[in-house]
Amino acid sequence: MDPIRNPYAPGAGQRPPELAGRDVELESFSVVLERIARSRPERSIVLTGLRGVGKTVLLNALRSTAVRAHWGTGKLEARPEQRLRRPLSAALHVAVRELGHPQRDDVDHVLGVVKAFAQRDAAAGAKLRDRWNPGIDAAAVAGRADSGDIEIDLVELLTDVGGLAADVGKGVAVFIDEMQDLHAEDVSALCAACHEISQSGLPLIVVGAGLPHLPAVLSASKSYSERLFRYSRIDRLDREAADRALQSPAKEEDAEFAPEALEAMYAATGGYPYFIQAYGKVAWDVAPRSPITAEDVAVAGPEAEGELAVGFFGSRYERATPAEREYLRAMADVADPDGAEAVATAEVAKLLGRKPQSLSPARDSLLKKGLIYSGERGRIAFTVPHFGRYLRTTA
Repeated sequence: MDPIRNPYAPGAGQRPPELAGRDVELESFSVVLERIARSRPERSIVLTGLRGVGKTVLLNALRSTAVRAHWGTGKLEARPEQRLRRPLSAALHVAVRELGHPQRDDVDHVLGVVKAFAQRDAAAGAKLRDRWNPGIDAAAVAGRADSGDIEIDLVELLTDVGGLAADVGKGVAVFIDEMQDLHAEDVSALCAACHEISQSGLPLIVVGAGLPHLPAVLSASKSYSERLFRYSRIDRLDREAADRALQSPAKEEDAEFAPEALEAMYAATGGYPYFIQAYGKVAWDVAPRSPITAEDVAVAGPEAEGELAVGFFGSRYERATPAEREYLRAMADVADPDGAEAVATAEVAKLLGRKPQSLSPARDSLLKKGLIYSGERGRIAFTVPHFGRYLRTTA
């Protein structure tokens, strides 16, 4: 098979040639955009799921849908060490520019509010070189979104941006990836601002994506968050969607998979989109001709697993300290063969012959690094599918 024509695309956040199995989410989002455009009440959206299921890809696809609807859009990726003001300001700067509002004075005023909101991130009395310049030509507006209280400032900021969008009959959508990594105060402020915006009926929504415990993070911040957002769990693909993710791109290149090859691919990948792309790429390269057979998939297996071990699993495992790796391996031994279910922290401690309290530093550090998550008290799970299998067989 010609490697130049290989259509498969394993990569972080890289859109696959066929975005299979996400039609419901895309259609639902189109409805949300249209309802908001008609001044109908709608909730902001939160996508949750393990790593490798395509949350970032879907987030980007939703943003493209908003762009086609002529909305203003901006995107940011949350980081544990970074507060919200600067990345959100950069995202809103892009969104305001995309709106194409005809009144320059109104635009400059809102951009001035965005600038004031961003610059409030600097410490009091900071020198000019330490004050972030978001590339906004307009002068910062004093007395608006610059109080220093993130909750007050965020409500004022989003209210002004939403009002600008309403003037031109459009909307603004802010897309936040890795949303669980937002600082606790920023999460609380964002929930409060979304609540205020939804009550005022302004055409602005937040679309977040994060790990499975993100709903618990939001709920811990504001009790009403479970009613504030529309939650959508993004999971692995069913067999039909997985087959389509492989067959459609192949047919575009005048090739196909034999039925038994599709069965072997689903058994190997478990329907996880990232794994489908990784296996599909290698299977294409090793197959001598079309159709790709189950034997070709078997030959591709070791190479595909090797690439996943280095780029998908290994890069995460290397971030862990020796104590954290010991904890991860114990989790893998306690978990079911696929490592998909949560395990009790007490069981991990029992296997290691330690008291649970003595393992708290390792567990807490793994939680902060995003290698594990806790959906309920006393239970933990891997954020990466098949990570337990990797730990048992490779690490």
